[in-house]
Amino acid sequence: MPILILHYAVVCLFLAAIAFAGVVTLLSFLLKTGLAWYLATDLPNERTLHFKPTPRIGGLGVVPVVAVLIWLVAPILWLIALAALLLSALSQIDDCRGLSARVRFAAHLVAVSMLVITYRVPMPGLILIIIVFFLAWTVNLYNFMDGADGLAGGMTLLGFGGYTVGALISKQSDVQLSMACSAVTGAAAGFLLFNFHPAKVFLGDSGSIPLGFLAGAFGYWGYKGGVWPAWFPMLTFLPFIGDASVTLIKRVMRRELFWIPHREHYYQRMVRSGLGHTITVLIWYCVIAVGIIFSVIALRFDPIYQWIIVMGWILVIIVIGVEIDRRWHCHMSKFSHRI
Repeated sequence: MPILILHYAVVCLFLAAIAFAGVVTLLSFLLKTGLAWYLATDLPNERTLHFKPTPRIGGLGVVPVVAVLIWLVAPILWLIALAALLLSALSQIDDCRGLSARVRFAAHLVAVSMLVITYRVPMPGLILIIIVFFLAWTVNLYNFMDGADGLAGGMTLLGFGGYTVGALISKQSDVQLSMACSAVTGAAAGFLLFNFHPAKVFLGDSGSIPLGFLAGAFGYWGYKGGVWPAWFPMLTFLPFIGDASVTLIKRVMRRELFWIPHREHYYQRMVRSGLGHTITVLIWYCVIAVGIIFSVIALRFDPIYQWIIVMGWILVIIVIGVEIDRRWHCHMSKFSHRI
């Protein structure tokens, strides 16, 4: 068995390398030809952390490569690949012309509903409805968290890398799932070449929305097939889920329009309080990586110990959030005194 796992691990690395090369080729072409600037450009404003116009075409390099590779190496996941491609196309329209929040969210609900209905888990209807809305939140989570150079790309690289390892070493291993996840991992690495600070390219909705869908869809697929427990996808992406969810709750409690872009996320506060893009994302990489290591190790434990690890890591994330808030309030206090 270890030899077989090693064999598939090599195959996954090969697929990741192909995805990496494909994304680098596509994005280099779009930048060198100047098409990137005509397809979608992100202009700086009071809600962004960047200071110069930047193309939002990362999704045009990542999603086609990932979709093609999934169709080739994991045909059982063809519907997931197709949904990601369609969401990317719709989101590209949003990047160029703008779509209402209702239209976007309706499309996300349709995509995740098709996923849950087609690959239904034998559960009560109410639980399935909750799963649908949680997956729809996951779709939007990536979009909300794509605001600092290298952050969403790094989370994709680490998160789907964790999925790849988890699908390989699980007692109910799923080779096609691991290969599909490795394709996303390699694509994210290629995107990061252009997105790490200072970013030459942003992911854009055409990349963040389908990647959020894939994170939720692969997590659901692995749960359905008994590859991993329900907590595994959550723990893998917990820092992102925690930041986006807590920030959303705070804004709803303040009766703000939560779908409007803002700069209140924890990672944005870290950048604005003086850490900058590079230090902020490196801290996030470390936190995400530690959580993924715990996730993968916990797969080998009994359920009681798995949940102890889950609850312990949730407490750690809460402590980190409290410390970021404390640092932010200190920064704002010093700023107000200067004024």
